[in-house]
Amino acid sequence: MQLVRYAWLAAMTRRTLLSLVPAAALARQPALNVVFFMTDDHGAWALGSDSCGEIHTPRLDRLAAEGMRFPRAYACTPVCSPSRATYYTGKLPSHHGVQDFLLPDDSYGAASRRFLDGQTTFADVLKANGYSCGLVGKWHLGQEDRAQAGFDHWYSAARGGGYKSARFLVNGEPVGGTGYKTDLVGDGAIDFLERNHRQPFCLVVPFFAPHSPYDFQPRKYRQPYAGSAFSCFPRESPHPQGRGRFRQYFGDAETYTSYSALVTGVDANVGRVLEKLEELGVRENTVVIFSADQGFNCGHHGVWGKGNGTIPFNMYEESIRVPLIWDHRGAIEAGSQTSAMVSSYDFFPTLLDYLGVEAPDDAQRVGRSYAGFLRGGHPERRNELFFEYGYTRAVRTENLKYVERADGWPNELFDLEEDPGERVNRVGKPEYRDRRVALQGRLREFFRRAGAPPLSQWRATTSQTIPTDVGYYRWRP
Repeated sequence: MQLVRYAWLAAMTRRTLLSLVPAAALARQPALNVVFFMTDDHGAWALGSDSCGEIHTPRLDRLAAEGMRFPRAYACTPVCSPSRATYYTGKLPSHHGVQDFLLPDDSYGAASRRFLDGQTTFADVLKANGYSCGLVGKWHLGQEDRAQAGFDHWYSAARGGGYKSARFLVNGEPVGGTGYKTDLVGDGAIDFLERNHRQPFCLVVPFFAPHSPYDFQPRKYRQPYAGSAFSCFPRESPHPQGRGRFRQYFGDAETYTSYSALVTGVDANVGRVLEKLEELGVRENTVVIFSADQGFNCGHHGVWGKGNGTIPFNMYEESIRVPLIWDHRGAIEAGSQTSAMVSSYDFFPTLLDYLGVEAPDDAQRVGRSYAGFLRGGHPERRNELFFEYGYTRAVRTENLKYVERADGWPNELFDLEEDPGERVNRVGKPEYRDRRVALQGRLREFFRRAGAPPLSQWRATTSQTIPTDVGYYRWRP
């Protein structure tokens, strides 16, 4: 009888329940704040706690030691704009409509538009629940100089450019002075916290680094790499389908220093933001998340780049595997990690689940919350993820990866247990036929159930200017 009496309570939404709690009780249980750091072109291998040990990231290593690591975290798409849209919306590129990186005319200027208009982002949901939401850094989803997608505060560098003399805008208005871009992102994040720490806040900090250009890094970020052997950077022969414009970086110690220093600059500014949270007295009540928009190859597979580092696009592990750390002092077990495979499309439901905030239902969100792991549980979860990038889709299981392509490009099947380096394409081998057919069926059924069109109709899912169509991908052997 007691179970029946209180069953109604379990069915109530958090928002309804909070409306019945006395104000004094709410004051004792403030909403949990969020700081979400994101890097650009940052493979999971390029982090001190998950690398050969040469990448200098002491603050991020400490964050990992104090929180939970996800060594098997992946981006749904191995290129920036669609991957970011998936993080914000929890949807596949087929649904949010961004299938490749945005070209300049789509990103800013008179012809630009907001590519996430009409979509519900996690910032929209948090704003509706009383959060102050700020974005400081890279957007790359249209009209980059203007606040949108649920964010009230907007600190951006609309036209990209190099790192040495970057100039930012705050809510569309130019900020005086210039400086090193990564440090300016750190400055903007600190400014947001100083202005908003007395209320629930969600701060998203998408760094531009370590994306090229490798034109400038302050000496203090380069110094740790003096005399480095750079053993993190494989010396492989260039990939036969690799894009020729990137071959200048192979075997070049200066480029290795630059990429590493860009990561170290991010690390230093993550540390600055964490120190500010401490100073303001909100560190204990803030969940801190660190990840990347997609992975990156720095010589891995003979590629310099990500999914579009080869033609046709690739789905190599280094292109799609990303660093992922969640830290919430006193709540997430320090030094923990999980073998669960999670995707960027899982981020939306996980963040809101962990915060105890409900989002409107949307059948196009395909992700599953992994918040149970963060709470110390061991929920049952099938290790199977799906990926999409233009004419390329893929499914990865515990030990197999099947890549299917349209537009006449070849398919691939990798046995990740026998061949973790993805060297041998087994798609046509008779002994793998049954497994290939099963994976192909799983892949097509997933996208069918998600409401996406067949892969051959991938162009119908986007209205952006496709880089392929304007000659951006000029492949030369």
